[in-house]
Amino acid sequence: MADLDANGAQLRDGLRYPWPQPPASGEVCEVAPGVLWLRMPLPFRLDHINLYLLQHEAGWVVVDTGMNTAQTFAVWEQVFSQVFDGRPVLAVICTHFHSDHAGVAGWLSERFQCPLYMTAGEFQWLHVQVPAAPAPPWAFTDFYQKAGFSAVQAGEFFAAVQNKHFRPLPCTGFRRLRQGSQLTIGGRCWQVLIGNGHSPEHACLYSAADGLLISGDQVLPRITSTVGVQATEPQANPLRDWLDSIERLRAVPDSVLVLPSHERPFFNLHQRLDQLVAHHQGHLARMLANCTEPRSALELMAVLFPTLSGRFDELMALGETLAHANYLMAEGTLVREERGGLLRYRRAPTGAKAPDPQQVF
Repeated sequence: MADLDANGAQLRDGLRYPWPQPPASGEVCEVAPGVLWLRMPLPFRLDHINLYLLQHEAGWVVVDTGMNTAQTFAVWEQVFSQVFDGRPVLAVICTHFHSDHAGVAGWLSERFQCPLYMTAGEFQWLHVQVPAAPAPPWAFTDFYQKAGFSAVQAGEFFAAVQNKHFRPLPCTGFRRLRQGSQLTIGGRCWQVLIGNGHSPEHACLYSAADGLLISGDQVLPRITSTVGVQATEPQANPLRDWLDSIERLRAVPDSVLVLPSHERPFFNLHQRLDQLVAHHQGHLARMLANCTEPRSALELMAVLFPTLSGRFDELMALGETLAHANYLMAEGTLVREERGGLLRYRRAPTGAKAPDPQQVF
């Protein structure tokens, strides 16, 4: 059982949670004047996403939107009538392109004829979709077979990502957010802080005057943000990008109230940053320790993620495994070799140099 401080906040694993319980699914809770926390349901084991509703003049600004599901539309209709009381959505802000964050951004923008704000990188990736086809393209199958999966299993992965829930509704235009952009909403100034690694140009919103950080998926309590390599960019090094982003976030005061996209709002940002770095350092050390002999990505995935359920979990776990492998290769501590169409990884010989970043193959 978690402890409580003198103010009734819950203390757990070095973090302080002002709200011991989240609002019920589809309900809202005020976390600061003019800032509402909406718990939007998701059809997965991670069964929710936190959206934030910012009051502005005679309407509202929405931060993230939920996934493209019938349940999402139903909750929004409830919010429009019971929370917004007929007042319009004046703008939609998406922290990043993932389907639970931007799934119905286009619908909201069109319905209220209001602008959509995103970074350029996220807007572009919003339109990069796995093609709808009866069979996966060769690059998709090649990616998973080189990791150790069969062609049949690759086809099952392809079917999993074809689910319409993962396809955000189309957005025809946007207004660009950049590092340091400032948005004045309801008399409160929010500064845009860009993070990388979980997604290309993830936008966090920071109010210095009020000590608030809408962190999206860049910083989460209890669970860790997915940092993965996908078939669309198999040589990417997202873990390097993500760790660099974590260091930049240390410039934000530890005293802020962090408003994440999953779990509950919390205090002690820097403690959580330390925990997240330690988590990935542990994965890196475990991977190296298991690469004294050549190992496939599938074998290494079993080391880092011994308990998985279903193809979607395997998709996420493989992406994370390859992110750690690519990071270690870039550091020069792991090398990769291909034999018979299978990639294997082993510890680099002592004194080996990191690979040339300009190498094509």
